[in-house]
Amino acid sequence: MSTFSIRDLEHLSGIKAHTIRIWEQRYELIKPKRTETNIRYYDDRDLKLILNVALLKENGVKISKIAEMTEGEMQREVLKLTERNLHHPEQIHALTISMVDLDEERFEKIISTNILKLGFEKTMMNVIYPFLSKIGILWQTGAINPAQEHFISNLVRQKLIVAIDGQYSVASDKAKKYVLFLPEGELHELSLLFADYIIKSRKNKTIFLGQSLPFIDLEAVYDVHQPDYLLAVLTTVPGPREVQAYVDRLSKHFPDSTILLTGYQVIGQDLETPENVEIFTRLEQLITFVEENSFTLA
Repeated sequence: MSTFSIRDLEHLSGIKAHTIRIWEQRYELIKPKRTETNIRYYDDRDLKLILNVALLKENGVKISKIAEMTEGEMQREVLKLTERNLHHPEQIHALTISMVDLDEERFEKIISTNILKLGFEKTMMNVIYPFLSKIGILWQTGAINPAQEHFISNLVRQKLIVAIDGQYSVASDKAKKYVLFLPEGELHELSLLFADYIIKSRKNKTIFLGQSLPFIDLEAVYDVHQPDYLLAVLTTVPGPREVQAYVDRLSKHFPDSTILLTGYQVIGQDLETPENVEIFTRLEQLITFVEENSFTLA
């Protein structure tokens, strides 16, 4: 079972720690546990409760009325809201609860409903990516455990692969060619998979090389395919001390291609970007770039 501080509850729910303490005292809405050294902490059940409270309150239910609800009544009201309300914060709250519960059925229902209403790409941009960003921070700070993070990441990965398979078509000989890869040691591939979807859905060619690609193998693929673009996501590697050298190496070894980079290790860093290197800080920039540089019959 995971344990949470009151600050973790604040970050997950958006409710200020001061407000949570007031609710504890006034309504006995949530009761913290204490360690042997008298430090307050909360468990999975407390987290689900505060997420449900936050969702109901955001939809106009008064806290006094929420405090009178049983746990079952609260859950039923939340389910009604998430099934009819496609506002993004509500969906992200619901996904967070499904993550805490390791509830695949609920996750599937939320995502399928959003895809039906919004389409796959908007669901990724407006619901799944903000949610993944949120849990990524919580995982790094220890607020959620690796099993919960892996559970959600693998479900999202499955959705991406199905969506990519659905984009298969014979591209024109004039279509742009992209090689997509992660540097050696890099394993976080969800953003790369979504980039593959974006590029293919605009009728371009992709060569998807995936995780942890040694540089020598990238050179071999490049020699065969001579792509227009190389796209990489640098989330954890190379580190701050090595990233400039890696960017320069890409530029030097592949001078006839445009190098497209994104990820934590390049965004907001004081890097010198060679002429054939572009850094994207947001997914929307990648989408715009791909659309502006795609071949069209018009």
